[in-house]
This record gives sequence, structure tokens and C-alpha cells, in this order.
Amino acid sequence: MRANLPVSETEQTKIRLLLIDDHTLFLESVARLLQSEPRFEVVAQCASGTEALRFIESSSEIDVVLLDLDLGQERGAEFLDRLRNAHFDGKVLVVTAEVNDAELWSLIRKGISGVFMKHGSPTLLIQGIRETMEGKALFRQDQLRNAFERAEGVSGDQSRVKLTQCETQVLSFVFEGLANKQIADRLQIPETAVKNLMQQLFTKAGVRNRSLLVRVALEQYRDQL
Repeated sequence: MRANLPVSETEQTKIRLLLIDDHTLFLESVARLLQSEPRFEVVAQCASGTEALRFIESSSEIDVVLLDLDLGQERGAEFLDRLRNAHFDGKVLVVTAEVNDAELWSLIRKGISGVFMKHGSPTLLIQGIRETMEGKALFRQDQLRNAFERAEGVSGDQSRVKLTQCETQVLSFVFEGLANKQIADRLQIPETAVKNLMQQLFTKAGVRNRSLLVRVALEQYRDQL
């Protein structure tokens, strides 16, 4: 009889990545870095949004798209609109050299999972991709506040759904970028309780993931954060 052995990292389900960047050297360097990770599989490297969209429309084997904002003649934000129309249900992590506050607000509204700056370390990029797959929203809190404060024409929704005190606390921690386990430690409650509270927040906010919940937090509950 075969013993039940722990599943090794190499035997776990691969995280399938699509990279989009018009700088060949950066694109190939990042691809080599990520491909060396046991749980990562780089399924495609694209120099444009148009090329990436063709691949996405012909394949359902993508978990995370790593997207540069400056694609020469194209902008990453425009690609996100086309991606949404293609009914892509994976995650998008923006990997870019710079992003201004107004652009960040627009990207958040388009449903990105986070932003990673190109000057960050390879180790943090790998960690960020893993956290993105775990459902964490990868935004710095100061980035979020600046983006919201400078965004034009945004006002709180007076008809917002009322949250309980515990839900409000959890929403605040999500805004800070904490994972479920970290939230459980802060509140001193079981992680399963945090997961239940997250589901309640998703239902009340009418969203399906953390990054969209961050957007709702900024739009409707900023006075409670």
C-alpha cells in the first residue's frame, strides 16, 4: 500500500502566466526568472496587447497576466478594456516603471489585481504573483489614497449597503493589503471566520474578488477606512 506523502511544490498545480511587455530584454529576463520557479509556467510572451489577446482568445490556460502599461503604440489600460470584452476570468498584475494617480484609479476600476513596480526585486515579484493567485490585492495603501484623492468626479454612494462593525474592520484590513490569515491574527478569530466575512462583503458589494472590493471600499466606504 502506498503511503500518503505530502504533495511537493513541483506536484502542485502550476500557476500559468502570460507576460506582456514590448521591451524584449526585460520580457525574456522575467520569463527566465519565472520559469525557474517550480510552481510557475510561462505559457506565452507577447510584445503587444493585440498579440496577447489573440493568444488569450485561443486558450483558457492562463491564470495571471503580467501587463506593462507602456506598450509602444498601445496602452495597457486600453488592453484591459479589450480583455474584459473577451470575458477573461483570470487575474491581471500590472508590472510597470511608473503609474500616476489618475491612471491607477482607472486601472483599479478596470479590475486589476495589483501593481508591481519594475524597480522591485525578483523575490518580491515572485511573492507578488503568488499572493495575487491567493486573491490578495497588491496595492500600497498610500497609492490607493492618493489615487482616490486625485480622481475626478468620484463621490461616495449614499445608498451603500450598511456593514456590520466586524465587516467594516475586515474591509479596512483588506484595504491595507492584509491576507486572510493576517486579518484573523489582528481580530483574534479563526481564519474560517474571516473567509465567511469576506464572502459576506463580496455579496454585499456585488463583487467577486479582493481587487474589486478595494474599488468599492474607495468609492463607497472611504470615510470608514
